[in-house]
Amino acid sequence: MTQYKIPMSSPDLTDADRQAVIEVINTPNLSMGKWTPAFEKTFCDLTGAKHAISVNSGTAGLHLCVRAAGIGAGDLVITTPFSFVASSNALLFENAIPVFVDIDPKTGNINPELVADAARNIEKFLPRKGADKSGKLKAILPVDVFGQPADMDAINAVAKEHGLKVIEDSCEALGATYKGKQAGTLGDFGVFAFYPNKQITTGEGGVIITSDDQSAHFMRALRNQGRAPGDTWLQHTHLGYNYRIDEMSAAMGASQMTRLDEILTKRNQVAAWYEARLSEIPGVETPYIESFTTRMSWFVYVIRFDKRINRDEMAKKLDARGIPVRPYFLPIHLQPYMVERFGYKEGDFPVTEDLGQRGLAIPFSGIMTEDQVDYVSNIIREEVVKA
Repeated sequence: MTQYKIPMSSPDLTDADRQAVIEVINTPNLSMGKWTPAFEKTFCDLTGAKHAISVNSGTAGLHLCVRAAGIGAGDLVITTPFSFVASSNALLFENAIPVFVDIDPKTGNINPELVADAARNIEKFLPRKGADKSGKLKAILPVDVFGQPADMDAINAVAKEHGLKVIEDSCEALGATYKGKQAGTLGDFGVFAFYPNKQITTGEGGVIITSDDQSAHFMRALRNQGRAPGDTWLQHTHLGYNYRIDEMSAAMGASQMTRLDEILTKRNQVAAWYEARLSEIPGVETPYIESFTTRMSWFVYVIRFDKRINRDEMAKKLDARGIPVRPYFLPIHLQPYMVERFGYKEGDFPVTEDLGQRGLAIPFSGIMTEDQVDYVSNIIREEVVKA
């Protein structure tokens, strides 16, 4: 078998996408032009949301949602430790406190029963240090992990009972559906992101969706240095940020969104090829899809190894054979700055830690060929057999 290097991920770009960017470059309007609202409209059309607010990253989008939800210093937000750090960082930017609960062992999504328990008994879930017991519980921030929606009906029931806002982090789940409903539409706010390994890409970028008029106007002002409607260029009603998306990114995104269904279908095909090959390998666990996930939007393809297999050693062996891999995720609560600030320790969230120790993302994109999937799968099979 010929050894060759396969990319970890690859954006699915066409000449039309490239031409859209070139057309912007050939104009004087590189920011705040016609493409920003055109890009936003594609999300209103997809989701039925009243408002879409484009920003320069998913992280920026989450941060604006935190501001719009009125979450501030000392406030408490129930969320997951099994995610990319941005979901918690957006809370820390406002000196709010992420209150972690553990996850479902099959999907990696936040466990709604523990969400309910935490909402009833928040003090039991507070970190060892860095959180004031008098802090007010304000919101729930679930994450649609790896492109699969969290169990949002159960989460929303808890939110309704306790008067909480819901910020749905759908940065990994554009186009996914939950019981037929679009991911991102299932809370008060939804956020998508478009880094090059995401379903669509703008290079860097994000979009917030909401049907709350007041919050949408506020977030539009905040992304543009706090300029409210009626402000001149040098007037600023609010403390804001430079979170605007540029026109080149918006044009590429608008072009990509015309192909969203095609892109998701191609990614689903690659995932199906992997499932057929890897599910037969003893010691390898392929992704689990819940019955309420009516469309999976594949972000990454993460397999898990039996505990008898050392994931980190396996990663080194695969990399040496031209298969780039990454552990997904390293638990947020064990990141050095979280340990220092809140006193977390190993064992605090055992399901999160277990999946963090066994999970490995393998090469995945919508432009992978079946031959490439064969190659990756065969190498994994060979190395697992030898383990």
